[in-house]
Amino acid sequence: MSLSSATLLNSVALSPDSPPLLHADVGSDPVGWTAGHRAALRSVVAEHGCVLVRGLGLSDPAGAETVFRRLTDSLMADREPFAPRRTYAEGVYSATKWPTDQPMCQHHELSYALEFPGLLLFACLEAPAQGGATPVADAEAVLGSLPVPLVERFEREGWMLTRTYHEEIGASVAEAFGTDDRATVERYCRAQGIEFAWQHDGSLRTRQRRAAVLRHPVTGRRCWFNQIAFLNEWTMEPEVREYLVDVYGADALPFNTRFGNGDPVGADIVAAINEAYDAHVKREPWRSGDLLLVDNIRTAHGREPFEGPREVLAGLGDPVRPADLAPSAGGRAA
Repeated sequence: MSLSSATLLNSVALSPDSPPLLHADVGSDPVGWTAGHRAALRSVVAEHGCVLVRGLGLSDPAGAETVFRRLTDSLMADREPFAPRRTYAEGVYSATKWPTDQPMCQHHELSYALEFPGLLLFACLEAPAQGGATPVADAEAVLGSLPVPLVERFEREGWMLTRTYHEEIGASVAEAFGTDDRATVERYCRAQGIEFAWQHDGSLRTRQRRAAVLRHPVTGRRCWFNQIAFLNEWTMEPEVREYLVDVYGADALPFNTRFGNGDPVGADIVAAINEAYDAHVKREPWRSGDLLLVDNIRTAHGREPFEGPREVLAGLGDPVRPADLAPSAGGRAA
């Protein structure tokens, strides 16, 4: 039986420290329940920016994919990932491979790409023994708590992502672009406003400039939308950064971020951004079978360190393209 959006909204538990939580009574048919409550669930996400649905009993990739497809009209391929991930189906992936003892800082999925998901769908098939939550943060609130001069500069200039694709660390060229054919990679880069240069050792170096602040295509609200802190060298553990600089050089790190004019983003700025995120983070430990829906523009997400097996699938839904967005300072293209 389907609940109205208003009824479902009233059933959502709100807490200052946790994402909105909805306990679902699905019986033995999570797919049918999800399909019947699609409009209501989407209304909850529109109202709150995210929702954690508990009690769906999701336990395998096929079931998770089916639920994902009931909740979005379109799933998009992951392009330009910064780390490898397993592909279960078009638009359905494993969690990004990242050291389990290190956090993934708050960020917005594919905010460095011209096309990115508007809706993220996370299915927890196996919850870790300890840690491993997917914390979220309101991007409008984060924007409002950042120093005004810093925001104004990023709005003026945008931000720049620089990458050097090495075979032995991070995503390879083939993993990032779906091919290692140079002509195909170059066509993609030109179409996406990415500057590129092949190095003497065969590696690929790229840079792309994107907007740091977007207006939400539905609400019109300004949101801090980027991966400036997460992909910056100063977010790395000190010993990791020192090792990578020693091996590859400061200008050939697997990824790094800069101001839109190419100036470096210093450790103090990265710390200020991460502090703003931390002030607005909400977290809830995963339970096996949970489903988390996230408005990717309005809400940032991360991943906490964990112990034990953890299996969380990610769906990239509702592709957002440049034509869907209002013009903003800093631009979306290089």
